[in-house]
Amino acid sequence: DLKAKGESVILARETTSPEDVGGMWAAAGILTARGGMTSHAAVVARGWGKPCVCGCSDIVVSEVDETVIVKETQLTFRAGDVISINGATGEVIKNPIEVKIPKLEGELGTLLGWADQEEGVMKVLANADSGPDATQAAGNGAQGIGLCRTEHMFFSPERLPVVRRWIFHNEELDDFEHIKEFQRSDFKELFKAMNNMHVTIRLLDPPLHEFLPRPEQVHEKVAEELGFGKDVKRMLARMDSMHEENPMLGLRGCRLGIVKPEFTKMQAEAIISAAADFMEEAPGIANPHPRIMIPLIGSINEYKNQALIIKREAERIRAERGIDVQYEIGTMIEVPRAAIISDKIANLKDDADGKPLCN
Repeated sequence: DLKAKGESVILARETTSPEDVGGMWAAAGILTARGGMTSHAAVVARGWGKPCVCGCSDIVVSEVDETVIVKETQLTFRAGDVISINGATGEVIKNPIEVKIPKLEGELGTLLGWADQEEGVMKVLANADSGPDATQAAGNGAQGIGLCRTEHMFFSPERLPVVRRWIFHNEELDDFEHIKEFQRSDFKELFKAMNNMHVTIRLLDPPLHEFLPRPEQVHEKVAEELGFGKDVKRMLARMDSMHEENPMLGLRGCRLGIVKPEFTKMQAEAIISAAADFMEEAPGIANPHPRIMIPLIGSINEYKNQALIIKREAERIRAERGIDVQYEIGTMIEVPRAAIISDKIANLKDDADGKPLCN
């Protein structure tokens, strides 16, 4: 509401979760009492280019009282009080300070300038999960997108409940077509911002701890929205039963696509269709280069299963629309097992036509 009135606001939380994404997007900066460089707040803030002080253990944040209390002095800040944060130094300042948009200058600017000069030797790519992110990255000189995390496209308030319902009930999504269309629209924006450059899109890899609400955020309205009626206790029990000691081993990455192949098909269709849409809209100008990344591969069969689904879907769309979308399929080596067999994955071929399955 304050953002809509033109105010510059800072979101303060004990720690953030996807439930806070709407507030994080509206905020000029983010302050959390817990967390670190790889926590939700830090990852999202970096992706959006917002200043963030994460894991400030000297404060206590009360979402109920809407206060931030400094432990040592008991100095209390309430909603509406003025503070400033410096995401580079980790400082929280109790006065307004002058701010400016950062520029690529100094040692970083020099380093990136060298990369641009040595054409073909080094490319600096961006992490970007939306059109605005990609446009900003291109403006800063990025030569493509090295990683688009498609699960981050579901963090917006109107999309998050869709993923949560699927996680909780493992059911067919009644709004699957809606998901495909907003993904298709998002991908087209990426291709437009990065025209003539490679865009690496990782298929869904949703770690549960990033998508489920925190227990203190569960109330009757949330339970009802996610298919538990108003039974808060049943929803909390379900959350407790889904706790993962090691999220890397949970139902995510390629395992999700193998258990639910319709997700892989949907994303492949959205990606290739988005590229075709762009080429159709701007013939002779549009030149998208999608690279489809299969996440968390640990075996040859996992890769082959997913790559064949992607290829069949991509070739179907190319044939139906008569548009020669150039695409690549590959993976990121994320686990030791994949590193050991990476040469075998790289040499996989499609038995149907003898062409490589890994580009």
